[in-house]
Amino acid sequence: MALLEVQEVVAGYHDLDILQGVSLHVDEGEIVTIIGPNGAGKSTLAKAIFGLVKIRKGDILFRGRSLRGKKPSEIVLSGMAYVPQERNVFPNLTVWENLLVGGAPLPRRELERRLEKLAELFPVLKEKGRQKAGLLSGGQRQMVAMARALILEPQLLILDEPSAGLAPQMVEAVFQQIAAINRSGRTILMVEQNARRALKMSHRGYVLDMGKNALDGTGEELLQNPRVVELYLGRLGAEVR
Repeated sequence: MALLEVQEVVAGYHDLDILQGVSLHVDEGEIVTIIGPNGAGKSTLAKAIFGLVKIRKGDILFRGRSLRGKKPSEIVLSGMAYVPQERNVFPNLTVWENLLVGGAPLPRRELERRLEKLAELFPVLKEKGRQKAGLLSGGQRQMVAMARALILEPQLLILDEPSAGLAPQMVEAVFQQIAAINRSGRTILMVEQNARRALKMSHRGYVLDMGKNALDGTGEELLQNPRVVELYLGRLGAEVR
């Protein structure tokens, strides 16, 4: 059984269906990346999985149980976490306060244990712990957002364009951190604009176009697919959104 299954999902905003029958699956331990052009429905799919966009048709199964109609708060408690592209930290709270918000449901001793564990994985937590999150660089804020999402030790972490808007040196740091999170035992579903770099580190990938499945395969297969290179990676290896 796949950890996550998206089954012919139709979803969107108001009367407009952005997703028109999208299907995918994520197995435990994988990094799976979703790529495609602007407007393909990538971020809408991430939001639909996490209960932020209403599903009109189809279903989403997490550990074999339907998420359709579930609130994000319920989905979090089922073992999933989501890091949005924007507004992913509380800017007026310190780094540590951001983590305390994420870990609010935990008993004090367990919270302290997890904070220590996360500080080993994310050095920025020790370096900038007392600083307001809004004063951090974009890459540092992304690290804090991922750490806060991980404090409840989810089985699946959904990342929506984690490298968007970051300086080149921070892009690589974020991808290295994502790989480290995966090695620590977390399954990752990632929507990413830097398609080439993301597919290189992914077990599998999906290409969406116009709200539908276009292609899928291992990360290496998609990188070598002439159609993917021409239409989505660019002849000169340009990054895509």
